[in-house]
Amino acid sequence: MQTLIECIPNFSEGRDSAVVEALVRALLAGPDVYLLDREMDADHNRSVITIVGTAESIGKAALRGIAEAAELIDLNHHQGAHPRLGSTDVVPFVPLAGVTLADCVRIAEWVAEETWNRLRIPTYLYEAAAHRPERVNLENIRRGQFEGVREEIATNPERLPDFGEAALHPTAGATVVGARKFLIAYNINLNTSDATPARAIAKKIRASSGGFPCVKAMGVELKGRNLAQVSMNLTDFETTSIATVFDAVSREATKLGFEVVGSEIVGLVPRQALVNTAVQYLRVEQFRPELIVENRLEQVLAGGDSKLETKKPGASGAPLRNMVESFVTAVADPTPTPGGGSVAALAGALAASLGEMVCGTSLKRKSLEEHHASLEAARARLAAWRQHLMDNIDRDAESYGAVLAAFKLPKATEAEQAARLDAVEAASKKASQTPLETAEHAASVEREIAGLAGITITQAASDLRVAHDLAVAARQGGIENVRANLPAVHDTTWRQEIEARLKKIGNRE
Repeated sequence: MQTLIECIPNFSEGRDSAVVEALVRALLAGPDVYLLDREMDADHNRSVITIVGTAESIGKAALRGIAEAAELIDLNHHQGAHPRLGSTDVVPFVPLAGVTLADCVRIAEWVAEETWNRLRIPTYLYEAAAHRPERVNLENIRRGQFEGVREEIATNPERLPDFGEAALHPTAGATVVGARKFLIAYNINLNTSDATPARAIAKKIRASSGGFPCVKAMGVELKGRNLAQVSMNLTDFETTSIATVFDAVSREATKLGFEVVGSEIVGLVPRQALVNTAVQYLRVEQFRPELIVENRLEQVLAGGDSKLETKKPGASGAPLRNMVESFVTAVADPTPTPGGGSVAALAGALAASLGEMVCGTSLKRKSLEEHHASLEAARARLAAWRQHLMDNIDRDAESYGAVLAAFKLPKATEAEQAARLDAVEAASKKASQTPLETAEHAASVEREIAGLAGITITQAASDLRVAHDLAVAARQGGIENVRANLPAVHDTTWRQEIEARLKKIGNRE
């Protein structure tokens, strides 16, 4: 296969194996789609099915699964520990090979629109596919669940779907579709049937409450096992590892007088995530992937150099240049994208990475031990912003490409002119959103860098200054790219909201 995309639909049924089997059959009914894993959880009353397919086949497979779930699952009769909004609750697409996250965004948007057009099930877009910043996080969309959203959607414009009308499907609810990086669903069980401590621990560790970056968590009761569970999604295991959250949950449980009795991974997990966990626990010094025999065999069998490379990339100068030259060349090409928005996002990511480096270097100094906790927290926040800004490099180019496509629509008749104006406005809104997020993330990086000056090694002062200046450039560059798209938007309310956010981040020195 030249392209490979993973899709992990979550269905609101985890007790009836016949229903789950029917869902699997529907997903696999077309060509070039393969089953990797299926998980059923009776307490959550939820199944997670992992399939993989080509870019041409995977969206159609997801639609078949959504249609089958709408026929077989009635949310009016569904109960379980896990929050849910639809019979097909969430459908993420993950790039594996030969595709980018932006490609997965396009597939997610197509699936979301077709789900409404064909099945009349309203849909929301989340993560990298989100059209609104507050919908990046799934929990914001699903808040209130099926029953709460069903009541609120008719009167609250904030709950309107991205595709569909102001009403949920009477039995299938709504479906959330998106694109994201690899996510690890990881649960830790406690020796109590009371979910209260699990909820307290979840609140302590999740990113939205000020805990670890890239961690989503909630506490639930597993009635069938007489246990409480801290149920988590790790959205970037390289930023916050399995070992990190396991240690944190164990510590917090001990403080509350409970113990961890086990943990589980739902669905599939990248090999590197388990490797990172083992290395972290064993405190392996100077570890590199080639020390794993399977990795080394794959390298040799693929025709790689038989000598292990031990130098840091860039040690001789040439490798680092090779790493960045393709992007720089693409920017130099006489095409609109990648342009200023992508460059601004890269500048912000570089600022964050410099800050991470300074934090990491300073953590090695015993003389700064009193600041180690603050440095660890700052490094984690910078890592999360770096990832968001890196994602925006592609997202900015893709969104502006949609603006160019809208301007090329026919305009011979009045109807065509009206449709073209609507398309240009919608595309311009989306093209404004990504650089706005870039500016906001860059402003956060700028503040974080400023706070490192007194708690890091003095030898890194020049690095912090470079990071600061890059963050300022990224913030200003993001703002300029937002303003470049605003003239095509005639929605006064929307523009006022954007102007308010620009004002909040624009007045910095």
